[in-house]
Amino acid sequence: MDKRVTLIRDGVAAAQLEGLVAADSYRATTPRRCAVGRAMVRSAADPAAPMISELLFGEAFDVLFEQDGFAFGQGRRDGYVGFVAAGALGPAGAGPTHRVSALSTLAFASADIKAPGPTILPQNSLVRVIGHDGRFAEIDGLGFVIEAHLALIGVFDRDLAGVACAYLGAPYLWGGRTVAGLDCSGLVQQAMTACGRFAPRDSDQQRDACGEIGRSELVRGDLVFWSGHVAIMIDETRIIHANGHHMQTAIEPLSEALARIETPAAFRRPA
Repeated sequence: MDKRVTLIRDGVAAAQLEGLVAADSYRATTPRRCAVGRAMVRSAADPAAPMISELLFGEAFDVLFEQDGFAFGQGRRDGYVGFVAAGALGPAGAGPTHRVSALSTLAFASADIKAPGPTILPQNSLVRVIGHDGRFAEIDGLGFVIEAHLALIGVFDRDLAGVACAYLGAPYLWGGRTVAGLDCSGLVQQAMTACGRFAPRDSDQQRDACGEIGRSELVRGDLVFWSGHVAIMIDETRIIHANGHHMQTAIEPLSEALARIETPAAFRRPA
């Protein structure tokens, strides 16, 4: 049982796990959605607890219980489990019609780029378009965004490495999933999601979901894994990765990373 993706805590488990995992009680979950641009997923119901991931606007989150102002549940998009501030979640509502295809976009209170207090929506946020006003799309429960920054659900990018390269220079942030800050597996997950491909949250999970290849077979879009780290090939010799050495998303020769990182590397091709 991988607790990162199994909805159980303090003896309480999701009802669908009855007969699969041992628990003191089983409860039905309540579907919610992230109602802010991005919300921290924490390891405990404590504002000082470490961030382990993030929810993006519109992502579904199935809540098992609430505790001390936090909701414990599971992100439906990648199955990751943790605590989210209850105030960051809204009703499940109707499903999304579009995703944010730009690196990020702004949601304004009115169809006016001068409207104050816009909300930042990261790439791969999920929105429901309910109307149009010139070049703006009206988003259910949020406001207005530039429609050119959206893509219909089912319309995806094709170049995994190209998506990743848009994050060049983004700061390294443990648990992050946006251009404001992200970690190595967050970069891979965002790039793969933008390309319509499922990616688990953590690097070891991503490694296990890929097919093994040899170093001589590496091409653009393949992945290189170390213990606790992952990078994306942008050609046969260079990688892009969000990493703590540069403290940002950086491009460097694979040979330099192999020489610097002490653990053995594994070469994989996404399914």
